[in-house]
Amino acid sequence: MRSHRGILPRHRPARAGSVAFRGHPNAHRQAAFGHQQSNRQSDNKPNSYAIIIAPVPANPPRHRRQSRREQRRRRKARRRRLIWAVTTAVVLSGAVTVYAAARPHSGTPGARADPKAPRGASSSPSAAPSPSASASPVPEPMSLETALAPVTDLFGDNEMSVAVQDTASGRWAAFGDDSFDTASIVKVDILATLLLQAQDAGRTLTAQERVYAAKMIENSDNDSTSALWTEIGSAEGLDAANARLGLTETQGGDGTVWGVTQTTAQDQVRLLQNVFGDTSPLSSASRAYIRDLMSHVAVDQAWGVSAAADGDSPTALKNGWLQRSQTRTWDVNSIGRIEKDGRVYLLAVLLNGCSTEEVGITLVEQAAVHAVTAFADSLAGSG
Repeated sequence: MRSHRGILPRHRPARAGSVAFRGHPNAHRQAAFGHQQSNRQSDNKPNSYAIIIAPVPANPPRHRRQSRREQRRRRKARRRRLIWAVTTAVVLSGAVTVYAAARPHSGTPGARADPKAPRGASSSPSAAPSPSASASPVPEPMSLETALAPVTDLFGDNEMSVAVQDTASGRWAAFGDDSFDTASIVKVDILATLLLQAQDAGRTLTAQERVYAAKMIENSDNDSTSALWTEIGSAEGLDAANARLGLTETQGGDGTVWGVTQTTAQDQVRLLQNVFGDTSPLSSASRAYIRDLMSHVAVDQAWGVSAAADGDSPTALKNGWLQRSQTRTWDVNSIGRIEKDGRVYLLAVLLNGCSTEEVGITLVEQAAVHAVTAFADSLAGSG
């Protein structure tokens, strides 16, 4: 499916599923089209702009002085805990209406394995590779402000963050470093956690777990996600797995509200490295399973970073979108693997504060196109 690259929003089929939290003036968690949300206020921190292409650190140092961004994220986490307490009270009072339906996707997806066959982690202890080695310290990548100016100029002070890596060279570039609500892109992380835990137990996924996983990734089904979120141990389980995967800027959402997990674009690229790279705590079977599901998302959800890919190339992605109940603005995120002009890229685009979902989707796609194009030119220029 080719993604429209114009600035004007395009019409897309309505998505199945919605979750709404109502009945209390402070219950500002609402999920639109199957995705959770919050009214977390964003810090409009100005970005510094320079182009630095460097290998992405696979496992940055974990013991360091708190940065201002980390301090800000901790403050936000405290606010989210208060919001979650209010939201939970509303849920328990019966003020939640849930509409969720898994939609079979149309079109002609590529060949895939028998859905009834076990596709989880191998139970063989030899299947699990050794953890990846720490990379040498490298300069922190900076924003591609010039390349993304046509996009950032369209939505003013709202926030966007982009990270892209060339898998062949290991080099990458990034724009922005703030934390964002994940919405449903966290579902890839949840599945990676489930598979890692299954590996530790020396087992494959159960039939029910495979059903939940397929619906969660391919159809973005929330009920399936909530079931697996509970099974992995919620935020505690997610955070423990992320420590092993090298994600240092992702914090699981409070309680049952998995959609307000906090992350950065750079951490999402690190997650994609674990899925699409050759070295990861995830076994080869686990990585192949996640790749397969991300390659078969429902047709009406195949937008986002795929806009930057060659038209006939395979893509693997997961998107997330949510509407904030008080401001009525939209957060739209997209992560995935794409191919362009003979190169393979891992790409994450996180965006908040859009007037409509369609505007958000278009901006995400424009950002993906501009970022990959500029990055490819920089790679070519560096030899």
